[in-house]
Amino acid sequence: MTKPLEGKNGIIFGALDDKSIAWRVALKAKEAGAKFTLTNAPVALRMGKIQELGELCETDVIAADATNMEDLQNLFEKSLDKLDGKIDFILHSIGMSPNVRKKKPYTNLNYDWLHKTLDISAISFHRVMQTAYQMEAMNEWGSILGLSYIAAQRIFPDYGDMADAKATLESIARSFGYHYGKKNKVRVNTISQSPTYTTAGSGVKGFEEFFGYADKMSPLGNADADTCADFCVAMFSDSTRMVTMQNLYHDGGFSSMGMSPALLMNQEE
Repeated sequence: MTKPLEGKNGIIFGALDDKSIAWRVALKAKEAGAKFTLTNAPVALRMGKIQELGELCETDVIAADATNMEDLQNLFEKSLDKLDGKIDFILHSIGMSPNVRKKKPYTNLNYDWLHKTLDISAISFHRVMQTAYQMEAMNEWGSILGLSYIAAQRIFPDYGDMADAKATLESIARSFGYHYGKKNKVRVNTISQSPTYTTAGSGVKGFEEFFGYADKMSPLGNADADTCADFCVAMFSDSTRMVTMQNLYHDGGFSSMGMSPALLMNQEE
């Protein structure tokens, strides 16, 4: 049977450890027949286990700060050489907020930290695509994905300035999706994922309680990292070649819900 990503090349940003969605995407992409390189910031390479993932996927791990244009240029040059061809898919799974980490309330933000949040979590998506665009590194009908969250549209108070970053990320996907589609038929989308037990996600204040709330609210329950990885593989494949400039909810139905009897019953108890 033909594998859905057979013959395709990619770059996967953001795998840290085996809880990372990017880690699960890498494993699923390999199973689906893809070749790819892995990348993360130098500090993440020291702290995480991405070298282990590189061994599992039999590929190179290339250090790159996604907020640094020289690093991104180097990453794409090395990836094109390693993969012996242009890129068919990119996963942007990058997000970090110093304000959230330091538990700064949204009404008392450190603005230098806000700039860092936006640069790391959203503007880096533009940087990655601009680098690929100017280097003509993507094949026609390629697929670029960014991971988002419903706080881009709705208020989750403890998500802080990361909500602003995700809203910016989704806007960048639409804007760059137009230009990349016109130039090379490259599609750009974001996936709005359920709350997921990743190293970054579980560090948000109140995550445990909200995870349970979302699971009860969603008719299908929360989507886990493995099913998100399956969805990413489908979005990288030729089966979704006419889907672009969309924010796609992968959340078990949470985004369409108003109230769930399961939550009402739980309150009565």
